[in-house]
Amino acid sequence: MHFLLTNDDGIDAIGLKALSAAITQAGHTVTVCAPQSQQSAASHHLTLNAPLMVQEVPWEGGEAYALGGTPADCARIGKLLSGRPIDFAFSGINNGENAGTAIFYSGTVSAAREARMCGLPAMAVSIMTGADWNTLLRLGRMAVDIAEKTDGKELPRLSILNLNAPAIPADQWKPLRLAPLSDACYLDSYERRVSPRGQSYFWLEAGLKIEPHRPGTDMALLNDGCPVLSLVGPYLEENGWIRENLQELIH
Repeated sequence: MHFLLTNDDGIDAIGLKALSAAITQAGHTVTVCAPQSQQSAASHHLTLNAPLMVQEVPWEGGEAYALGGTPADCARIGKLLSGRPIDFAFSGINNGENAGTAIFYSGTVSAAREARMCGLPAMAVSIMTGADWNTLLRLGRMAVDIAEKTDGKELPRLSILNLNAPAIPADQWKPLRLAPLSDACYLDSYERRVSPRGQSYFWLEAGLKIEPHRPGTDMALLNDGCPVLSLVGPYLEENGWIRENLQELIH
């Protein structure tokens, strides 16, 4: 298989290199297109009014490009830069989990979603902070194994796979679980300050305050030591809630 690989942590990120190594060690080929710099929480931002500068960079086991753009840009441009058809797209391995409501902020997940919108099966891969190389590589091998098993099986339209793992040593992981996303919302706020010139500004509070996670959801299982696989998407085709609650408005 030929894989497209991107991320939101940038071209020099260790997680990107670990996933690339897992791909090539499994006997596959890879084309890497990743942002020149850190792009965390970029969500699905696309560059519309500026050129996207690209530079080829040395890469063990494949071809690689650093792009002056967002993760979603990289998914689009990477497909153009590849000299051969792509079978599957990966985004990751992200330094920090992308589970629950974090997927709405995540550049990692959005890059995978953009690849899917460009016609490629895709997976976002993330891990809690603090993982070492061996743990990253083990997660990369798990991701490649899942991708191999999906080869030839069409993912639902506009849907991606989302794989997360705890940062504990891989031999301490519990079995891989399939789970829905946690719907817990973030509760953090901002600290307001005033500059020496009298101008107000804001800093996001340290720490990630969040509602409790429901048992059995992806974040609850991650916190319990399980790698977790989720299907993200598609758009709802049945507007059941609207029909039930706003019936008088619907013709």
